[in-house]
Amino acid sequence: MPHERFANWTYYPDLLARPVPRYTSYPTAAEFVEESFEERQRNALRALRGTVSLYLHIPYCQEICWYCGCNTGAANKTHRLTAYLEALHREIELVAAELHPSVRVSRIAFGGGSPNAIKPTDFVRLIDTLTLAFSMDLPVLSIELDPRSLTPDWFMAIRGIGVIKASLGVQTLDAQIQQAIGRVQPRDAIERAVAGLRLAGVDSINFDLMYGLPFQTDETLAHTLDEAAAMGADRVALFGYAHVPHMIPRQQRIDASQLPDQRARFRMAALGHAQLVDAGYQAVGFDHFALPGDDLAQAAVGGTLRRNFQGFTDDHAPTLIGLGASSISDFPELFVQNEKNAGRYRMLVASDCLAGRKGVERTPEDRRRGGIIEDLLCRGTARLDGDLRAMAWDRLEPFLARDLAWVEGDRLVLAPGSEPYARSIAAVFDAYREDARQFSSAV
Repeated sequence: MPHERFANWTYYPDLLARPVPRYTSYPTAAEFVEESFEERQRNALRALRGTVSLYLHIPYCQEICWYCGCNTGAANKTHRLTAYLEALHREIELVAAELHPSVRVSRIAFGGGSPNAIKPTDFVRLIDTLTLAFSMDLPVLSIELDPRSLTPDWFMAIRGIGVIKASLGVQTLDAQIQQAIGRVQPRDAIERAVAGLRLAGVDSINFDLMYGLPFQTDETLAHTLDEAAAMGADRVALFGYAHVPHMIPRQQRIDASQLPDQRARFRMAALGHAQLVDAGYQAVGFDHFALPGDDLAQAAVGGTLRRNFQGFTDDHAPTLIGLGASSISDFPELFVQNEKNAGRYRMLVASDCLAGRKGVERTPEDRRRGGIIEDLLCRGTARLDGDLRAMAWDRLEPFLARDLAWVEGDRLVLAPGSEPYARSIAAVFDAYREDARQFSSAV
């Protein structure tokens, strides 16, 4: 029986049956253990030299979308935001005090939640504290934004500070689907956000979009992608919606009977990928796209693309320091996640404690396997040591048999059209994947 083909991808449901991680780290967050990592976090900070990046987490939104799996809560109580920001300022000072004088910051990213749930004046104060606490190396500044609550004073703050990269949570432009996922935002709100950001000097605007949503069809997805390109998105992240209401209670408000099935999800992903490439975007991995002049596209073409907790990135810094509740620091030999609960996070920082309360130490074997996984996802090829190749061969064979990959000497090479299977192929080299139930669909 011939397998179905959608655009440039062939549908092999048996190869997608096993849920797999997104591999924004290896080991993944599923391997993090809950215990105090404060001493290890402090030692890792003290050992740093050279260039680092910062990520600041704002776990609040003006409105909570039903689909969202982020660590976020409603920004409806002023004292809650004020107390959180006080703790964040203090954590910045505590972390910076541990660093060697040679450490310099080359990139600062604000995520959430929605960073624009706070006041733009509070955002400026955070930048002031960062500038005083850390040595800066002309850092690239980026921010995630909710277009519905972007006000003119936010554009003034963005321009004054020099933010040049922004990501807008768009998801879909179809009114029925917006109602079904609890995120209603008219097209003109997105247009106003884009226009304001351009005037503020932002030169790279990303649209976060989703497929696999309730009531979504090939046609409604295609319309949203057309509109995103027409509005001038420099980057598009096209994610598959992960419906896991047993893990994310707010998703119980979404009508699961209206979700597309696995075959339809695959078809949407395939058609979306082909549509964006035809529109002139460079495919970056499986689910990211960027115009040829964008830094992300250039990194993909130039072989310098990387993968971190923010997804695909052109950030070359070897260390990412996370600040704020639930943020994750990526050190060469250690992942550390801050206390997730905002109240407990505030208590820790108020006691002058580092907030790391979860994580995992990376063994040499972890780093070897993690390097292979990152190379496969970012460059489509990886060198396999003899022992690892032998151990993985049986699990690789189904992908090799379908011509989704091949072996050249000591290298594994992913074939054109293998994009939806890249994470599943990468998972072959994951030593921890005994129980896949907590992960979402591969497509």
